[in-house]
Amino acid sequence: MAVLSARNAVAAPDGSGIRPFRVRFPERDLVDLARRVRATRWPDRETVPDQTQGVPRATLLRLADYWTSRYDWRRVEARLNALPQFMTAIDGLDIHFIHVRSRHDNALPLIVTHGWPGSVIEQLKIVGPLTDPTAHGGSTADAFHLVIPSIPGHGFSGKPTTVGWNPDRIARAWTELMVNRLGYNRFVAQGGDWGALITDRMAVQAPPALIGMHTNLPGAVPPAYDSAIRAGAMPPAGLPADENAAWLQLSDLYSRHVAYARFMGTRPQTLAGLADTPVGLAAFMLDHDVRSLDLIAAAFAGHPGGLSRDDVLDNITLYWLTNTAVSAARLYWENPDSVVAAKGVRVPAAVSVFPDEVYQAPRGWVEKAYPNLLRYNRVAKGGHFAAWEQPQLFAEELRAGFRPLR
Repeated sequence: MAVLSARNAVAAPDGSGIRPFRVRFPERDLVDLARRVRATRWPDRETVPDQTQGVPRATLLRLADYWTSRYDWRRVEARLNALPQFMTAIDGLDIHFIHVRSRHDNALPLIVTHGWPGSVIEQLKIVGPLTDPTAHGGSTADAFHLVIPSIPGHGFSGKPTTVGWNPDRIARAWTELMVNRLGYNRFVAQGGDWGALITDRMAVQAPPALIGMHTNLPGAVPPAYDSAIRAGAMPPAGLPADENAAWLQLSDLYSRHVAYARFMGTRPQTLAGLADTPVGLAAFMLDHDVRSLDLIAAAFAGHPGGLSRDDVLDNITLYWLTNTAVSAARLYWENPDSVVAAKGVRVPAAVSVFPDEVYQAPRGWVEKAYPNLLRYNRVAKGGHFAAWEQPQLFAEELRAGFRPLR
């Protein structure tokens, strides 16, 4: 059990007050983690020379060696505790969030939501560029007050004990957090992966205080196309080249690369082994998408790109120590929506398309899905975990995307 401490807590009678939060796990938890990694019963090597059968055994062996020999979780705790962290109960569930206010008076309040297999660790690299832009190549006009919550069942937020915590409900909780708990009467929202869907749902709900949104995984696919792609249909004749390419990307994704999502979406509780074996948890989390796995495998082979070995293990270790593998998986079971299908968003929106994302959303689809489009941009570098991989580019995208709303 983690020792999670809140100092100088201020609680409302109904439990809805905001309490300062710090994290410190007992040393015995870290000793137990290392023991379990060393005791791993390894599978045979894959029978192919590539990653078509999943995460290579060699990558996992390198990961385990680094995890038990050089990795330092206390460094992550210090990094988290250096930021203002808080806890508040919303709709009966404790919600953890980081809240960094900019020193610039004109800063725009922004809530950024992570995805799976991510966490608030995904966004740590963008805290400085967004809240202190003058120290990171921007101007005072680019400043944000930044809120980074942990999705329910993930990281330090509470684990739902009843059904119903789906993206729509989380979106309403985020509005409650921004408006009624933090007192912002105007704010913008951003997300990728689950964060993209939660942000889309906020935009569909359109609370008056939400003046705009940004996404790096746009829900832009026409719903009829999304259904056809999932059914295995070929692209219709006459599609523009970029739409045809996106169709084929999504067809490959749905047919070969979302086994994890199907399993979590139907049988999350069966994944009990992820709560018992850290290497098993790591393997499951690494196999999210082809480009990300390439990036991670290269890092553990000594060729780091956008993510380092520490980056990867920071996130996995957070899931392990908080025992949130299964509680996080249940969000897939709760979700009724396609992440990438258009939702009917009407609020102003900016869209960034990263080249190694699971699909490159065509401008034509985006313009229909987000009719009040502030900005559409194809970024030069980056993938699914854009804020984590390319924090400077990501920050520049948010600055440019939200500039018309200031």
